[in-house]
Amino acid sequence: MTKNFNINEFKCKCGKCDMDELVYSNIVKVANNLQILRDYLNTPIRINSAYRCVLHNIRIGGSKYSQHILGKAVDITADGYTPDEVYEAVQKLRRDPRLKPIRFQGIGRYNTFTHLDIRDNYTTWDKRK
Repeated sequence: MTKNFNINEFKCKCGKCDMDELVYSNIVKVANNLQILRDYLNTPIRINSAYRCVLHNIRIGGSKYSQHILGKAVDITADGYTPDEVYEAVQKLRRDPRLKPIRFQGIGRYNTFTHLDIRDNYTTWDKRK
């Protein structure tokens, strides 16, 4: 998919489902944006969760309207960076025209990971405790 990401990292953790063409297309877009972030941070990025089939999303208590179901979202950690630092890096890539632009529109802050997605509208949230 990209220099540092492969399709297996994005597959549903249930291990039983396949993704359709639309989901795959969305995952390619997410992977390309993650590659921009990885190159900017110059560190490996770990994908905790990416595509989720509807049943797996229900099983783990995900939102009914989760971007993960569409293959548009990832929950990540970056080696050597806190979730807050990842959040700030994504914001910088979104705003600074001198840098390679990143297309993440949904950015969620959590204690142990950062949620990123390519939804159509810009939104952020903070679920840190």
